[in-house]
Amino acid sequence: MVNMMKLMKQASSMQKNMEKMQAELAGKTVEFSSGGGMVTVVAKGDMSIESITIDPKAVDPDDVEMLQDMVLAAVDGAMRAAKDMAAEEMQKITGGMGLPGGGLPF
Repeated sequence: MVNMMKLMKQASSMQKNMEKMQAELAGKTVEFSSGGGMVTVVAKGDMSIESITIDPKAVDPDDVEMLQDMVLAAVDGAMRAAKDMAAEEMQKITGGMGLPGGGLPF
């Protein structure tokens, strides 16, 4: 019974830490560029996109496909970087407990 109470306290503490971490991640950003810096995406740790910057030189009406590819690559890279950042923070809280899905609710 004592072990169960201890486990429940640890779970409650971990949940509070996770909520705090999620709030902190919402304020952290990562940046990823593609096309040699022609397209830059900033993503937040809560998996939202904060900004997309496109160099005017990247806008070629005769090659819209290239711009689309650069935007897609930059968004994909920024989202992967944000996910990695969140996973690193989660690892600090869970201490390698191996929670399924990384224990992230998003």
